[in-house]
Amino acid sequence: MTPKKPTPKTKPSLAEALRAAVLDSGMSINAIAARSGVPQPVLQRFASGQRDNIRLDTASKLAEFFGMHLTTPKAPRT
Repeated sequence: MTPKKPTPKTKPSLAEALRAAVLDSGMSINAIAARSGVPQPVLQRFASGQRDNIRLDTASKLAEFFGMHLTTPKAPRT
């Protein structure tokens, strides 16, 4: 299964942005897992696209490792 990449005109989802950071880092899955605190099997399945979903605590660890910030989107005005 090929991991999904965001199209140039759309903002990537959290999972897409984190997956891209993992794949574009040039680091091995084992190194990222060891340094980020994310279990290697979880990271491997996520990076390979076998899992599209990512838990918030896992996303938080990866975001911190890659210097990214998680924010809550504002509710649309009605």
